[in-house]
Amino acid sequence: MKLSADLRAFEAQLGHKFHNPELLVQAVTHASISSPTRPDNQRLEFLGDRVLGLVMAEALLTADEGAAEGQLAPRFNAMVRKETCADVAREIGLGEVLKLGRSEMMSGGRRKEALLGDALEALIAAVYLDGGFDAARALITRLWVARIATVKVDARDPKTALQEWAQARGMTPPRYTETSRSGPDHQPIFTVEVRLDNDETETASAGTKRAAEQAAARTLLARMEHMT
Repeated sequence: MKLSADLRAFEAQLGHKFHNPELLVQAVTHASISSPTRPDNQRLEFLGDRVLGLVMAEALLTADEGAAEGQLAPRFNAMVRKETCADVAREIGLGEVLKLGRSEMMSGGRRKEALLGDALEALIAAVYLDGGFDAARALITRLWVARIATVKVDARDPKTALQEWAQARGMTPPRYTETSRSGPDHQPIFTVEVRLDNDETETASAGTKRAAEQAAARTLLARMEHMT
């Protein structure tokens, strides 16, 4: 099987020469364009999620041999969550080579966080099946190296961290309100406000409601911790 020109260029950038190019094609094929003779990447995504988890657990243990499980767990979650995978996918231009159905393309599928994250996991599985565990480990280590080096000791989800901060001071959980939504349907921008019982608030905007909530929580928590 011969790869298209865009996939050949992507393969070269990725740094892994596929012995079985069909695995790469499957990894970038979304369910919106799949067929009996053109399988989508959902099964690969399932496998890639597990391969990523194993490699990341090993990498974090190696990076900090003195870290306790309570420190490693939030770091691990930060490294493997869908948002991180989507960020990595954007960095390597994975969205540009995805094979999508027309409706998915029209709705901005190449920029969707969940779709990008799933495709990145499928790509990891394709490399694993094609070249073995060492090849998958090498790819993940290269793509995540900066993140592994800079992951914070406390890498909890910002919303979780803010809720724990509030509850430790006798407050109810923070309240999140979507205050506005702008932009086209295929590329919306959500603005969210987070409010504490003490009437301290913060707002943030992002391409998904979850990302906006996290950004608002992160900023408000940093301000609260600075004030105390």
